[in-house]
Amino acid sequence: MTEVLFYHLQDMTLENVLPPLLEKSLERGWRVVVQSTSEERADALDAHLWTYRDDSFLPHATWRVGDAAEQPIVLMAGEGNPNRANVRFLVDSAALPADSESYQRLVLVFNGDDSDALAAARGVWTDCKTRGFEVTYWQADERGRWQRRQ
Repeated sequence: MTEVLFYHLQDMTLENVLPPLLEKSLERGWRVVVQSTSEERADALDAHLWTYRDDSFLPHATWRVGDAAEQPIVLMAGEGNPNRANVRFLVDSAALPADSESYQRLVLVFNGDDSDALAAARGVWTDCKTRGFEVTYWQADERGRWQRRQ
């Protein structure tokens, strides 16, 4: 069964949160697709992942590269699963993919300070519950550590 994790960002940016979540995914041996809503945003995230920390290397590519199938993390602006990922991150209010049930885990990261993004996340929550997916909600505590909320 597909597990869907909702990460509620408040007073934090996707650029700060995404790299550690991707690192944890790779530590678990998962292959990942990160889906945004535009090619420009996917390109910006691509550039950021190369430079977010001096002492780190996070192997990734965009869907455009010829060897996307070999990449552990692929950034894209639409549907598809070029690297046979078992985890899909949805950012910037990206829609659930048509093949949602084929993933072990979907991770929806949304900006809780944006009323439109919050409303979209609530709609996806309802859709996921209706489909029978296991859903969990995560919010950072005052130290920035993710806590599961009820």
